[in-house]
Amino acid sequence: MNAETQQRILDAIDAGFEAQLATTRDFVAIPSTRGAEGPCQDMIGDLLRERGYEVDDWHINVDDLKDLRGFGPIEHDFSKARSVVGTYRPNTEAGKSLILQGHCDVVPAGPLELWDTPPFAPVIKDGKMFGRGACDMKSGTIGALYSLDAIKAAGFKPTARIHFQSVIEEESTGVGALSTLQRGYRADACFIPEPTAGKMVRSQVGVIWFRLRVKGHPTHVAFAGSGSNAIMAAYHLVHALQKLEIEWNERAKADRHFNTLSHPINFNPGIIKGGDWASSVPAWCDVDCRIAILPGWSVADHQKEIMACVAAASRNHRFLANNPPEVEWSGFLSEGYELTDSAAPEAAFGTAFNKVYGGAVEDLVFTALTDTRFYGLNYGIPSLCFGASGGEMHGFNEYVDLDSLKKTTKAMALFIAEWCGVEKA
Repeated sequence: MNAETQQRILDAIDAGFEAQLATTRDFVAIPSTRGAEGPCQDMIGDLLRERGYEVDDWHINVDDLKDLRGFGPIEHDFSKARSVVGTYRPNTEAGKSLILQGHCDVVPAGPLELWDTPPFAPVIKDGKMFGRGACDMKSGTIGALYSLDAIKAAGFKPTARIHFQSVIEEESTGVGALSTLQRGYRADACFIPEPTAGKMVRSQVGVIWFRLRVKGHPTHVAFAGSGSNAIMAAYHLVHALQKLEIEWNERAKADRHFNTLSHPINFNPGIIKGGDWASSVPAWCDVDCRIAILPGWSVADHQKEIMACVAAASRNHRFLANNPPEVEWSGFLSEGYELTDSAAPEAAFGTAFNKVYGGAVEDLVFTALTDTRFYGLNYGIPSLCFGASGGEMHGFNEYVDLDSLKKTTKAMALFIAEWCGVEKA
């Protein structure tokens, strides 16, 4: 690809950026929390059809996925769950095929009064777009779509098959991405524009979700000593799991990528529910937890370690010793992923990055996870993850930096053109 072709594509990104932001605002405005992603998938389907892509829009059947590597248990109503894929097929097959993927699901916004502006009424100010999902990762998904638009607007068309995929469940199980693979979608490489602050994810953690179901013995609080408080017993288990977190972080010092970080393994008790009356010693408590594991660590082995930790802590508790808690697997059962066997797509992206940013792309050792793992681990498809800068993901006042978004869109467009090849339209 010559310099003139590159510049025409970059100019098309600039010319279309206001339209890109308008589409991004519309996408962010949809409150696509878990189980409510349908309107977002409708929007993506419409955008793809308007552009002439072949659209595959299907309901996900959990029974088709439950035996596949990386499947995580589904606990919520999944009856309306859908994946949407738009496929571009070239007239001339000359380049290498590509999957472009984004997830449309977002985490809950939390108390609305703690946001400066409403989370699903996106606002642009000070060079940023604010809103739930603006950063993680709706702006990246729309950026990928407008990267393809820019190639066409510049007078070119790709010479390889491209699958544009919008998935759900990235934030809790990953089965949306898994469903596209079960459906048969494959390519020579995958690119996911998660917000990475302009760095390439080199290695990322896996995640295990689990729930502690703790029993107590209820009594009137006036006679609390004769009962057993399930909430306090749950705290006892959480403290034990914090010690396990310390052990796993010591183990992480042997990892060639994560040894650069002081605390890559994060344990988080994220949801707690228990009791039913302030003057009654609570008889039950559920704690939903998340903990990370590193690439190469066995999910099953670390599940056993969690179980052993909870069992040992229970033996040291007056009530739990004879009334052991239950451990339920409640979502992610995900392996970590290290980007390997990816020299060709990385070289193509390196060319694009240098044109837009100058220099070489930096690596990112990522203490969260992305859907890239399914493509690399399950099918040997090198899966690149690179995206814009932003902040407050999963927090209040989430935002994406618009200058970084434009640069990311430009880098994606040049990468697509370099990897897939282009010819005059």
